[in-house]
Amino acid sequence: MQVFITGGTGLIGSAVVRELLANGHTVLGLARSDASAAALREAGAETVRGGLADLDVLRAGAAKSDGVIHLAFSNDFSSPEVLAAGVAEESAALAAMGEELVGSGRPLVTVSGTPWVPGRASTEEDPLPLEGPVGGRGRSVMAALALAERGVRSAAVRMPRTVHNEGDGGFAGLLTQIARQSGVSGYPGDGTQRWPAVHALDAAVLFRLVLESADAGTAWQAVDDEGDAVRDIAEVIGRRLGLPVQSVPEETYGPLGQIFAVDQPASSTYTRKTLGWRPEHPKLLADLENIQP
Repeated sequence: MQVFITGGTGLIGSAVVRELLANGHTVLGLARSDASAAALREAGAETVRGGLADLDVLRAGAAKSDGVIHLAFSNDFSSPEVLAAGVAEESAALAAMGEELVGSGRPLVTVSGTPWVPGRASTEEDPLPLEGPVGGRGRSVMAALALAERGVRSAAVRMPRTVHNEGDGGFAGLLTQIARQSGVSGYPGDGTQRWPAVHALDAAVLFRLVLESADAGTAWQAVDDEGDAVRDIAEVIGRRLGLPVQSVPEETYGPLGQIFAVDQPASSTYTRKTLGWRPEHPKLLADLENIQP
């Protein structure tokens, strides 16, 4: 099928584009810049120029494709206001593409984070948080899944806190970035809280499987590592960068601080059993050994 993809040059998106093309699909990628368009073309995809705010472009891309995978996000967490604006932009974009697909039976695969449940690993049946710094993303995902009642084969792939490749990406990547800037490999609280993780190449396989075969209105969890202690993550980062490792205030992480501090392991047992997904790339702590000083 021809797949319209947003965010196709990011850490996850570039892996998804390669996975789709390697399995007989064609790709039409949204490109905000000349560099993004060139990267998509080099990978073998066609391109359409625009960003998430260009709703007419998004509608046209969805209309001419057999399915949609949405991955783009502003990824600017510099302030609560900027984060809220990014969430609102994504919500409008997802709604526009979803409306274009109503009544078609075509797939719309979007992305969210894994939820957190006190005292245990979250599962595919647990609801997304609808409040807090990124609660708006949860609400837009739930609206997309509700399109199943209007003839859209909508589904959500829930990503863990760290999606990594060659030691970069996700919350662990943010810890590395902040460590380079501050001279300390830090972690919030006592560091015993756990973050789930998955390699980007394994996540890409799951996106393809969901696109091809998932039922309408379903959610899936792209989790390989059920939960690594944040202190263990920070210790690998500190060793690779030659920096001290210590607890730092939640405020160090801006609007994401309260999320960083939460114990949030997640399971993918149902996803693996139902879709036959089998992660096979390095786990997070091993992949962080690729960090260069």
